[in-house]
Amino acid sequence: MHPLPDPASLPSLLLSSRGWRPEWGRTRPGGMSRAWGRGPFLRQEFPAQRSPVSQVEWPQERHITAGFMVRRVLAAGLLFSLLLGSSVLLVYIFRSCGPRPCRTPECHDLQARYLASGNTSVAPCTDFFSFACGDAKGTKSSFQALAEENKRRLREILEKPGSRHLGTGEDKAFQFYSSCVDTGAIEAEGAAPLRQVIEELGGWRISGNWTSLDFNRTLSLLMSQYGYFPFFRAYLRPHPTLPHTPVIQEMAPAIDWLSCLQATFTPMSLRPSQLLVVHDLEYLKNMSQLVEEQLLKYRDFLQSHMILGLVGTLSPALDSKFQEARRSLIQKLRELTQRPPMPTSPRWMKCVEETGTFFEPTLTALFIHEAFSPKTQSAAMELFTAIKDTLITRLRRVPWMDEKTRKEAQDRVTQLQVKMGGPEWALKPSLAREEYNDIQLGPSYLQSFLSCVRSLRARIVQNFLQSFPQHRWQVSTWGVSAYYSISDHVVVFPAGLLQPPFFHPGYPRAVNFGAAGSIMAHELLHIFSQLLLPGGCPACDTHALQGALLCLKRHYQSIPLPGGLSFNGSWTLLENAADIGGLAIALQAYSRRLLGYYGETILPNLDLSPLQLFFRSYAQVMCREPSTWEPQDPHSPPMLRVHGPLSNTQAFARHFHCPRGALMNPSKRCQLW
Repeated sequence: MHPLPDPASLPSLLLSSRGWRPEWGRTRPGGMSRAWGRGPFLRQEFPAQRSPVSQVEWPQERHITAGFMVRRVLAAGLLFSLLLGSSVLLVYIFRSCGPRPCRTPECHDLQARYLASGNTSVAPCTDFFSFACGDAKGTKSSFQALAEENKRRLREILEKPGSRHLGTGEDKAFQFYSSCVDTGAIEAEGAAPLRQVIEELGGWRISGNWTSLDFNRTLSLLMSQYGYFPFFRAYLRPHPTLPHTPVIQEMAPAIDWLSCLQATFTPMSLRPSQLLVVHDLEYLKNMSQLVEEQLLKYRDFLQSHMILGLVGTLSPALDSKFQEARRSLIQKLRELTQRPPMPTSPRWMKCVEETGTFFEPTLTALFIHEAFSPKTQSAAMELFTAIKDTLITRLRRVPWMDEKTRKEAQDRVTQLQVKMGGPEWALKPSLAREEYNDIQLGPSYLQSFLSCVRSLRARIVQNFLQSFPQHRWQVSTWGVSAYYSISDHVVVFPAGLLQPPFFHPGYPRAVNFGAAGSIMAHELLHIFSQLLLPGGCPACDTHALQGALLCLKRHYQSIPLPGGLSFNGSWTLLENAADIGGLAIALQAYSRRLLGYYGETILPNLDLSPLQLFFRSYAQVMCREPSTWEPQDPHSPPMLRVHGPLSNTQAFARHFHCPRGALMNPSKRCQLW
């Protein structure tokens, strides 16, 4: 930001413009006593000095006339008025150039959220996680809380009276949701819809009549007609290369692979020589051997196992007795594995999830229209451009990159595609009101559910068979997960992520850069994750790179964690690198923006300057109860995701005035990006 002029100079300069001699005023130390956002902006004091007016030479008279006295009084009054008016103007100028409190409803809501979540009694230099997140007990992940808020928005859309277009696919989506939340009708149906399904599968020994069907025929029906996979999962995904794949028909012969997969992915035509990607061949071999043993000894046991699993899968579409039984089983299994209890969700939330799964094109268009206006998209794209440009600039100074790798890295960022909001195909009006002709709703909710399962599977196969030059989105539009696709070289930010409290066009820039900007930079750095792996950049300065990575590991290991928590620094290394680099890039982008723009806003009653608000907004994204973190998570525990990057940022210690040696102001910092 351009340096502000000496406050004392402005009145004198103003006076000089009216023909008086300019004299630079002086202020006592502390004339500008407060930093941004910390109380009165200016206390201007003028020193005692001779007025320029008093230096005019007046005629020497022994007796001062009344007229002369009047002229002196008027001159003194004019000078006082000018000085007073200049002081008021000076205060106005400085207040208009400094940060103003944001008074919009969005800022009011965000301020209330920050005040409710934080704990200002904790010293920020000692424990910034607690300062921003409180004790975090019972606190959901910020991403989880945003995901639930997006589902509430979808609920409002689906429950809004008179908003549907009758006779369209949109109408079917509304009907499906209404039948899902109609628990009275589901309770009245009881177990009758389930009995019909079991009879179609040959019965169940514990439910009465039972016909022992061919094992592979039952398995094929479960996979193709009910969307249930009792022993393995099978799905379609594009693959960039044709991998060498073992012949699972020979290594796992208990399963009739061709028949089961053909039934599941009809009308796709499969051949015995079809290439498959197998994720865990050893599991499939052992599973096949176990199935063969059970078919010889306990054929009815396998039938019961498959039917029981199907009942569990379908229980959300059944009455409350089935749902309670399944919930009790899950809780017991979690107790045996020493995992925390599974949180329960209200019925409406489950219905929103199911409606979103089966009618995604329709709900995508509705959500975009409701929650992601052209103004929001434009502001989000402007933020992303600032982050991307900063990354390109920053790559010039990465110490471990050789010139060729640096140029290739910059080109990779320049050529990157960005998808923001929702997929293009889903925003077409014809698709938003797709008729879903193959979906038959009723007579029971279970039958509606199964019809939607079959329709969805058929659409997935049809879409896969069609030429599709654009990137296939891996998240829903209302989801909160951004990602980078290596195969398509595209980064995706769904509309559901670019929502309060992470982003809003009316927020202070510090909030948007600190929260959404850090997320964007984090995802961009995943473009270069391969370079950080052993042998990933043979032309780079290996010694400098390994030194930076070792510094990063030691930095995270030096930060204390709550009792009982531990993490594998090697397992979380790539995400830690993206966290630290993402914060640094977002901070640099915001600092550059401060140089070019005035009119910063802050959140009132938080007593935070714009840069302090930037750091607080970054930490707010990471707020999460520590006990919900699990060791297999590739990200570090939430406290480390806050303290690791912030303590590695010298600007944080400077703006929060952290003493040397404090947790958030260590003696050594790491430079990777």
